[in-house]
Amino acid sequence: MFGLLLVLHILASIAIIGPAFVMPIIRRSARTVDQLRFALGITTRLAIIPKIGGALLIITGVWLMIITKMGLSQMWLNVSFLLSLLMVVMIDGLIEPRMKKIIKIVSECQDQGNEIPADFGPLMKKIVPIETAAQLLMIAILVLMVVKPF
Repeated sequence: MFGLLLVLHILASIAIIGPAFVMPIIRRSARTVDQLRFALGITTRLAIIPKIGGALLIITGVWLMIITKMGLSQMWLNVSFLLSLLMVVMIDGLIEPRMKKIIKIVSECQDQGNEIPADFGPLMKKIVPIETAAQLLMIAILVLMVVKPF
C-alpha cells in the first residue's frame, strides 16, 4: 500500500510541476493573435491537470503521513506544507485572475488584425515574476521532499 501511495504521490507532483513549467513557455511562444489565442486555449485546458494533481497530492500526502505515523513531526514536511500553501495562493490568487484579464483582452481583439494587443506585453510582464516565484517554490518543495534535510 505504501509503495502505491508513494507512486501516486509522485505522479501527482509531476502533474503539478509539468504544466507549471510548460504553460508559460507555450504562452510566450505566440507571435500572432491567432497563435496567442491557441496557446491560451491550450493552457486553459491544461490548467485542470494541476488542480486534479493537487487534490491527489494532498490526499496521498495525508494518507502517507497517516500510514508512516509521521504526522507533522518533521520540520521538512512542515516547511513543504507551508511553501505549498504559499504556492497555491500565488497561483490561484495572483496568476489566475491576471490570466483571465489577459484572455479577455485577447478574445476582444478579434477584428484588430493579427497583431498581439499592446496591453498584452505589460500584463504578461507582471505575471512572469509571480510564475517564476511559484516555479522556484515548486523546486524548493521537491528538494525538501526528496532530500528531507531537517
